[in-house]
Amino acid sequence: KNSVKTMEKELVTCSLQGKEKAALKRSQIFQIPGGKDLETKVIVVLGKAGMGKSILVQKICQDWSNGEFSQFEFVFWFDCKQISLPEKQYSLKDLLLEFVVKPQEGSKEIFEYILQNPAKVLLVFDGFEGLHDHENFPRCSASQPERDLCSIKELLSGLIQKKILNGCTLLLTSRPKDKVYQYVSKVDKTIEIVGFSPQQRELYITKYFEGLPYCDNALKLIKECEYLFSHCYSPVMCRFVCSLCETVLEMGGKSLPSTLTTVFLKFVQQKIIPMQTDVTAMQNQKSLAMLAHVAWYLGEKHQSAMKSDLHSKEVKEFALKYRLLLPFAFPRHSDSGEGEFGSTFSDFIIQNFLGALHLMLAEEIKDKSLTKYLSFPSKKKKPYNWLDLVPRFLAGLLFLQDDPYFCSLSNKDLKQSTKKQKILLKCIRRLQINELYPERLLELLHCIYETQSNYLLQHVALRLKPDLSFLGIVLTPPDVHVLHSILKRSRKEFSLDLRNSSIDMQGLKDLVGLKNVTSFRASLSDTVRLWKSLEQTKDYELLRASTEKFVLDPFKAKTMKDVSDLSDLVEMQKKVINCVQDASDCSSYEIPAIRNLRKLDFALGPVCGPQGFLKLVEILAAFPSLQHLDLDALSENGIGDEGAKSLSEVFPTLRSLETLNLSQNKITDVGAEKLATALPSLSSLKTLSLYNNSICDFGAENLAKVLPAMASLRVLDVQYNKITGVGAQQLTDSLRKCPHIKNLVMWNPTIPYGVLEHLQQLDSRISV
Repeated sequence: KNSVKTMEKELVTCSLQGKEKAALKRSQIFQIPGGKDLETKVIVVLGKAGMGKSILVQKICQDWSNGEFSQFEFVFWFDCKQISLPEKQYSLKDLLLEFVVKPQEGSKEIFEYILQNPAKVLLVFDGFEGLHDHENFPRCSASQPERDLCSIKELLSGLIQKKILNGCTLLLTSRPKDKVYQYVSKVDKTIEIVGFSPQQRELYITKYFEGLPYCDNALKLIKECEYLFSHCYSPVMCRFVCSLCETVLEMGGKSLPSTLTTVFLKFVQQKIIPMQTDVTAMQNQKSLAMLAHVAWYLGEKHQSAMKSDLHSKEVKEFALKYRLLLPFAFPRHSDSGEGEFGSTFSDFIIQNFLGALHLMLAEEIKDKSLTKYLSFPSKKKKPYNWLDLVPRFLAGLLFLQDDPYFCSLSNKDLKQSTKKQKILLKCIRRLQINELYPERLLELLHCIYETQSNYLLQHVALRLKPDLSFLGIVLTPPDVHVLHSILKRSRKEFSLDLRNSSIDMQGLKDLVGLKNVTSFRASLSDTVRLWKSLEQTKDYELLRASTEKFVLDPFKAKTMKDVSDLSDLVEMQKKVINCVQDASDCSSYEIPAIRNLRKLDFALGPVCGPQGFLKLVEILAAFPSLQHLDLDALSENGIGDEGAKSLSEVFPTLRSLETLNLSQNKITDVGAEKLATALPSLSSLKTLSLYNNSICDFGAENLAKVLPAMASLRVLDVQYNKITGVGAQQLTDSLRKCPHIKNLVMWNPTIPYGVLEHLQQLDSRISV
């Protein structure tokens, strides 16, 4: 349990959520600011299956062979599917000079040079998830790890722990939900592949059909099926959909299937049906069932490649003929010098579909046990599931009992299929949908969408809670599509939290545009980007609607980017005002989120705090309703005297401010004097905290002078400063003139013992 919790925390920490989205050139991948040259550097490339991680590393290798990345003299690329299967032990020399390429001569000298120059070596492990299954990742315990025989996992563990080839560069590719951070203690750089934008999807489809007579029709056909088009953000799915569309158009079809399940069922049908005769039909059906069993068996072991002994010759020939499997070569061993040939599933999604098909066809799997293979029945967070698309395909197949081709595949009667369907219905009816974690809710929505059951779609839509938070949950285009389609069915009004969800602009526009979405929160940069797009396209109606739905309060600035984004939002208000006024003849307009911001926390910490705060001060006047300004937030921002001076200059504009927390900010008497001069202009201030600064008696004296003029003040906290008995006496004398103040907290280690107790006896409002 603890390891899983650690994994989830690390993924949140190391992912790109909340950071500025920007295209990264391949030449920048190995640039690590502040990295130590003598230590191993670990770079992780994250991306869902089919996002193009393998293509990226192949391109890196190709670029290196053409003279780029000259800092590396040696680049070794390992496909983890290959090196994870052999059970023999290998030395580092075997790994480098046997698996990849065997030099004709000089192996010993080359290996010694590599050991002496690790900084010139790049090791790429593609598909890190293929290196572990349900077992723990072993630690390298060899006494001479660079020369002793170890398992593949121990060798990689030694590389990560810097026991082997310390100073090299490791590039690992892995899935976002994978356990990579559980096994890698320190990551120097994380890169996330997010897939195609809508414009890139269109470009890919256009290029795919370029020169064909139905090029324009193909793009139109795919875009009309919005759900399939959303899946085209994945390069593998985009290619797959294009291939299916090509076949449909060649056969004179005019529409595509509406769900993933029907797409893959049609794919299998088109692959097999046109070529088979009555004689081969039964054999193909049997081979498909056996292949589906293999898909599930390997999936449970987190594998996709297999040796020949896993299936019969007939199944292999069948799968290779219809390209459900591809030939796959396992590496040769140094002792025998021979490689071994097997096969691997043509892509990850095919394996998922066949795995779900196995659950439907297998006699040994009882009807009632089907629901345990779905990811949403439990209230707990989504478990780690390697074949993560199986639940969606399974739900879709359960509702295809009327499909003639599926019936011929399953060879089961309608009554039996209906029974399984009723089990799923019963499972969903029992769900407390409003208590599901966001990940499980999204999985449920996908499964329901695959069924295309109006009853289930309406059932879920009516039971969603009105406040839906996807804070920190990555929302892919397909996620947004199913969420949008189900929200649209509901009669409820919804409030959405989409912050740090990596939602693309089209998805944000679609969700915000729903009439029953009455308010939303989103990352400021995403929101500003949306508004700029709406302004450019002159969609002033949606621009006004989205500004009125946007919620900012409360806001916490934790990075320089947060401050910069908030500044951009304020700047954007000027453009929005002009657009709205032009469109509606409105004489005055303010963005409600800016007008209604009441609480602002500043938590940049001591490194960026002083600089970030000076930028924040410039825009504070834009928030007329600001009531609570917290410059502590347990972060010790250290704004110092310069920050205090800048803040005091804008006090007259903060007419609604009731709470000001300046604790732990390295403010001295200089800053206290500047603050004291301007404090009376805060006409609504009730609580002022200057806890744990460096204010001495002179600062206390200046504060004491202005207390009578601060009619609204109720609480003043000057604990843990450097005030002595002199300053304490001055504050106490001033307190007598301030009947409105209810509490003065001023314990300081520099006030002599007994003095504070005496002052408290004089005025009970003083807290010790």
